[in-house]
Amino acid sequence: MSKKSSDSKIIYVGRKPPMDYVLAIVTAFSGAEIKEATVKARGRSITTAVDAVEITRRKFVKEMIVDTVVIGTEEMPPREGESNSRNISTIEITLKRS
Repeated sequence: MSKKSSDSKIIYVGRKPPMDYVLAIVTAFSGAEIKEATVKARGRSITTAVDAVEITRRKFVKEMIVDTVVIGTEEMPPREGESNSRNISTIEITLKRS
């Protein structure tokens, strides 16, 4: 579930257990040229994203720091049978190697 950009990695968090994303973060920082990674999540996956970042920071990559945290809201189209659109919370956590 990770997608590579030019000099940083983006890790999208979904429904898997937090340790799957911990592995993705550790793998992202294992490359010498990667100095930054961004963990993105929305809705109920936000707690999983925060858990994965904290587990990684405290137990696996101790030199990693949380650079920025951006929170927001996305408007989602209505589901089938609904008339109104929904607002979904989002988070982007940017991590850097210190």
